[in-house]
Amino acid sequence: MRGHQPVPVITVDGPSGAGKGTLSHLLADALGWHFLDSGALYRVTGYACVLEGVAWDDHPSVVRVARHLEVAFTADSAGEVCVAYKGLDVSRDIRTEQGARGASTVAVIPAVRQALLQRQREFRQLPGLVADGRDMGTEVFPDATLKIFLTASAQERAQRRYLQLLEKGENVSLARLLEDIEERDARDSSRTVSPLIPAEDAMVIDSSRLPISDVFSAVMKAARERGLA
Repeated sequence: MRGHQPVPVITVDGPSGAGKGTLSHLLADALGWHFLDSGALYRVTGYACVLEGVAWDDHPSVVRVARHLEVAFTADSAGEVCVAYKGLDVSRDIRTEQGARGASTVAVIPAVRQALLQRQREFRQLPGLVADGRDMGTEVFPDATLKIFLTASAQERAQRRYLQLLEKGENVSLARLLEDIEERDARDSSRTVSPLIPAEDAMVIDSSRLPISDVFSAVMKAARERGLA
């Protein structure tokens, strides 16, 4: 805490593929703030279940994995965030489509979200935090100074993901990616715990036809107006 003032937080929520991660990294770099990729915690939880032989629909066992999650975040020489589970680098593994499905599946379990809630809040440290996720502004940091909800059409997000995976040499189907994204959107927006919806006071931006530079400029303008930059 800074006197009686809470550590400032900018939340960036929205569906997968909208550009939240890129925007959040740009904001954290520009402001010199800490960065939280909350989705990585859920991805690691889902992937840890695979490594430990726990089925995603075995809720009690999944919750135990979440409560005792041995995860660490470090930055390499290029500034890329590396994620380790029990000392094993899982950065690439959790970014696969299986990792995305696992994250979305375990995230609907209320006890899993509760287990990871405090861990997310521990990232709130001076001089400030940029938090990337799906319920950062509604549940984790409801008192955030600036809340962004970044979205894009399912078709645009599928196309972006398709190109990303092709660059990594993965053999993927655009139609299947679109189907996965639409299913994930439906699951995330309809879940009873922390559904994927904008906070009432969020700044909603549709990035379907906007370059990330324009999105970044708009958010930085809003940050300056709130005395954050």
